[in-house]
Amino acid sequence: MADRIVKLLNDLVETAKDGEKGFLAAAEDTRDQNLRGLFQDRATDCGQSAQELQTLVTRLGGTPETGGHMAAAVHRGWVHLKAAVAARSDADILRECERGEDIAKRHYADALREPLPEDIRDLVERQYTGLMRHHDQIRDLHDRYRERA
Repeated sequence: MADRIVKLLNDLVETAKDGEKGFLAAAEDTRDQNLRGLFQDRATDCGQSAQELQTLVTRLGGTPETGGHMAAAVHRGWVHLKAAVAARSDADILRECERGEDIAKRHYADALREPLPEDIRDLVERQYTGLMRHHDQIRDLHDRYRERA
């Protein structure tokens, strides 16, 4: 059981690391100072989530992941290439952030469908609740910025 939980937690570590890197990239790409601050804050939140999960993995005797998913790295590379080729609007950046949050939601929802010890479930649920709140904020901002465009 511990190996299964370590694997599940490491998947969430990678998910959180993907979010951290994605939001840092978004902070670099945006021209809006308010969005830059939001993206930097969100990157910090993702980094803290990854650290909490890594601590659990270590406590369970596993080796914590330190990076993100390969597919996310490829996606970020493509996003940066598109940004270099064409000036991206803040609505475009927010759309990419929302897409990333949608992926993270799926990973967390999948994890919560698994049987987990109570303390681990509590942590994953707390992180999922924060993720949902941030997702909705990003979605609402995306809708507003898209309407302005």
